[in-house]
Amino acid sequence: MSKFLLINGSPNEKGCTAAALGEMSAEFERLGAQSEILWLGKKPVQDCIACCKCSETGRCVFDDDVNRAAARIDEFVGIVVGSPVYYGGPTGRVTSFLDRLFFSVPAEKFAGKLAASVVSCRRGGATSAFERLNQFYLIENMVVAGSQYWNQVHGSTPDEVKQDIEGLQTMRTLAKNMVWLAESIAAGETSGVCPPDYEQKTFTNFIR
Repeated sequence: MSKFLLINGSPNEKGCTAAALGEMSAEFERLGAQSEILWLGKKPVQDCIACCKCSETGRCVFDDDVNRAAARIDEFVGIVVGSPVYYGGPTGRVTSFLDRLFFSVPAEKFAGKLAASVVSCRRGGATSAFERLNQFYLIENMVVAGSQYWNQVHGSTPDEVKQDIEGLQTMRTLAKNMVWLAESIAAGETSGVCPPDYEQKTFTNFIR
C-alpha cells in the first residue's frame, strides 16, 4: 500500500494549509493509500549552517524533526509539502526544514519518489511560493505530480478554504494523480521496468 508524507509548514496546526492537506489525506484514504501529516509546529526551525557534518555522519547536527523525518524517508513513496504564502514565498520554517532535509539525506533516497507542493493564500503570491517549493524536488530526480490547476487554495480561514470548491477539487485531483503514479511505477517495476541508471554527477566549476 502506498504511503505519503504530508508536511504542514504553517505555524497554525488547524489552519488553511491543514484544510488543503486534509482534503488530500481524505482522498488518499478513499483510494486505499495511507498518509501521515507532519506539522512542523510553532517553534523556530534551525536553518542550515553549511557545516557539512551530515556528509560524514549521515545526519544533521541539529537533532530535531529533520532527522526524525530523514530516518523514515524510505517508508514513503511520495512527499507533499504545504505552506501558507508569506510575501510571495513559503514560510521560513518550512524552507529551513527542507534545506536541511534535502542536504542531509543522500540524493538517491529521493530519486524516483513522488513529490508535490501545496500553497494557501488569501489572494496573491501563490504561484511564486509554489515554484519555490518545487525547486527542492526538481534537483533530486523526483517525479513532480501536477493537478488540474496550480496546487493552491484561497481563503483567510479554514472555513473560507472549504468554500473554495475549485481549490479543494484541485487537492483531490492531485491526490488521485499521485496514487495513480505510485501504482504505475510499482506496476512497471513488477513488469521489469527498472529505474534509470544515473551517471555519476559531474559539476562544472569555472576557474580563472
